[in-house]
Amino acid sequence: MKIAFVGKGGAGKSAIAGTFARALARRGESVLAIDSDPMPGLAFSLGLAVTEAPPIPDDAVIERKEGEEGPRFRLRPDLTGADAVDRYAVTGPDGVRFLQFGKLRTNVAPLVRSQFAFRQIVNDLPDDRWSLVGDLPGGTRQAFTGWGAYARTFLVVVEPTAKSLLSARRLARLAQADEGSHQVVAVANRVRGPEDADTVQRRTGLEVVAAVPWDEAFAEAERRGRAPIDDAPECPAVREVESMVARLVGQSV
Repeated sequence: MKIAFVGKGGAGKSAIAGTFARALARRGESVLAIDSDPMPGLAFSLGLAVTEAPPIPDDAVIERKEGEEGPRFRLRPDLTGADAVDRYAVTGPDGVRFLQFGKLRTNVAPLVRSQFAFRQIVNDLPDDRWSLVGDLPGGTRQAFTGWGAYARTFLVVVEPTAKSLLSARRLARLAQADEGSHQVVAVANRVRGPEDADTVQRRTGLEVVAAVPWDEAFAEAERRGRAPIDDAPECPAVREVESMVARLVGQSV
């Protein structure tokens, strides 16, 4: 399974992605959670003891020599993508491995080497070793051909609000224009009734595979920087994400 969560910033994708990754691991899957969002988020939702993992170190990356072809930076020749995960990914609750390219503090320049290595690692991973659960940057930029190129299923997290619906419609159009063999579906988030999920499906044209309800316990876990699956394991929102995992796993068998 190769899943990537995308949507408007603030739609709740990191909380859902973290809960999804944990629930998937509890089903016996080897899960690698991939964070390419330059803003903090996924580490909290996974329940990690650190708010962010260290970026890929500079000594793991070499620069292209003059006259060589290919990207400016790449992993050292003695490092495969799987080797890099084993060395640099953090292990979190339920055995979820966590890899990120780094978080912005001033500008992106200090992360350029790590960014190139991160993308190479993700694209080179063996198909049968991990289930991938990714948290993509908010918005529509590079959703399908950039950071999310590894994904076979894109889950667009959509609130039933005008701004979130507009972002989701644009993502749906980008998906239709892209020629990759991927599935794009919607997760309606913070819904207050069946009519909200219906609105998301009607206004985006995307199949809604889960309707995560507005849930104060889930929201409180987010406010506290805690993993909802730890803080409120029985709450309706966590239960809906767990049900979504079960449905998608069943479809992939």
